[in-house]
Amino acid sequence: MSHHIVEARDLSYAYPDGTPALRGVSCRILHGESVGIVGANGAGKSTLLLHFNGLLMPSAGEVRIGELPVTAATRAHIHRTVGFVFQDADDQLFMPTVRDDVAFGPLNMGLSPDEVSERVQAALETVGAAHLAARAPYRLSGGEKRAVAIAGVLAMSPSILVLDEPSAGLDPAARRRLIGLLRSFTHTKLIATHDLDLVLDVCGRVLVMHEGAVQADGAPEEIFRNAELLQRCHLEPPLSWQPRERWGQVFNL
Repeated sequence: MSHHIVEARDLSYAYPDGTPALRGVSCRILHGESVGIVGANGAGKSTLLLHFNGLLMPSAGEVRIGELPVTAATRAHIHRTVGFVFQDADDQLFMPTVRDDVAFGPLNMGLSPDEVSERVQAALETVGAAHLAARAPYRLSGGEKRAVAIAGVLAMSPSILVLDEPSAGLDPAARRRLIGLLRSFTHTKLIATHDLDLVLDVCGRVLVMHEGAVQADGAPEEIFRNAELLQRCHLEPPLSWQPRERWGQVFNL
């Protein structure tokens, strides 16, 4: 079985105060799939993603990457296989320069200085940020920070990319560049997002979450045309599908 496969089996998780966040989630993502995970705030999207990288451990059930269960003992290996891009890029960028930030993961993998340098350069070029290598991360724009955070993950050569709200806070041009970048990746991708138009552009499959459980699993075009499902899960159709007249009414145009 390919190590690119991601599987949750009857996964449940409760926060330390006892609040349930995931309720018996089961799903299987195959090699090369690009899967959007959508749902209203509090639906369990981010909590589910954190289990795929071993950043959270389940209260019940199991997560597997290929044949390997995600446990405390396997977590270091899982972190090399599953690259995680946080919703807030500032959670990942903490070194003096962009180059240092992207090099941090490979250095901690014990790679030689030459290989680290090659990986850093290749990752920055992939995301179009090579010109930022000497810049301080705190001086970057939101879109530049997102690109550098993705470069830091790519430099570790993961097989699977997990991204939490990657388009949040980006201006239209930065969002379009991000979509182009995500479409160019051949990695298995799991993307939690409120941006249903991004899902249409990037993902061939979507999971709809509501109250910690998967409510639907299928092709985005089919799922997003299910008005009853969207209403029940507190979602709206993609903006590109909504008539312009509706937005004129909303904003009194």
